[in-house]
Amino acid sequence: MADKGAVVITGASTGIGEACALSLDKLGYRVFAGIRKAADGESLRRRASERLFPVRLDVSDETEVEQAARTVIEAVGAGGLAGLVNNAGIVVGGMLEFLPLDALRHQLEVNVVGQIAVTQAFLPSLRKARGRIVNIGSLSGLISSPFSGAYCASKFALEALTDSLRVELRPWKIHVSIVEPGYIQTPIVNKSLAAAEALQEQLPAEALQLYGPALGVVRDSTARDAAQAAPTEVVVKAVVHALTARRPRTRYAVGAHSGLDIILGRALPDRWRDALIARHLGLK
Repeated sequence: MADKGAVVITGASTGIGEACALSLDKLGYRVFAGIRKAADGESLRRRASERLFPVRLDVSDETEVEQAARTVIEAVGAGGLAGLVNNAGIVVGGMLEFLPLDALRHQLEVNVVGQIAVTQAFLPSLRKARGRIVNIGSLSGLISSPFSGAYCASKFALEALTDSLRVELRPWKIHVSIVEPGYIQTPIVNKSLAAAEALQEQLPAEALQLYGPALGVVRDSTARDAAQAAPTEVVVKAVVHALTARRPRTRYAVGAHSGLDIILGRALPDRWRDALIARHLGLK
């Protein structure tokens, strides 16, 4: 086993999770990388050392969570886990008036319930090593925006769960942090835009009559913001600090303008903030 200990990272197939898995492997950690497809695991192994081990892990599948926990806990034994990075997540977009409830349930199942399911499964091993938990949230968990209410709700929930868990685990000195990225250079933006397009095709005519022009404006604005996205390294740096620092922060806001966004979101009166967001998105 590597001297740095063992960590579990969910959603490691692409984007932030992939970058974290490869970086922590280089730093000497034994990395258990949660993936959903065997091909993704093989891709990771080709670019990593023998310390990285892909694990099949769909956070919304109770059986896979249990199996992954058994595999990892057996592998690390009495040494326990040094860290858990809850990164897996999806984006469900669309206006709330016409959002299919099954889509809303799926959003919350993956981004909220799945995070707790994984945390519960690995906590006994984390407690053995006095390991740390790092949740990957979003600036959308601090400032809501139109047509992404379901996603924002899931990230707001993760903020609350992180705060509660941090106090609950205080007696065992298990630090719990949350990283709050803005736009980051990952495939999730393109995936979310494609998913939004697919959902739009299923909307009734009334929805397009009411929201069609606004949807186009928001889509264009999202594409512009994504073009200025920060590299995944800014998130990796925050995750490494949360796992290794003597006094890790409780929150890490990362990405271009993240600090300004938080200040504006918290300091402005609600209606001023609404107007500012609408103006940024080109809405009336």
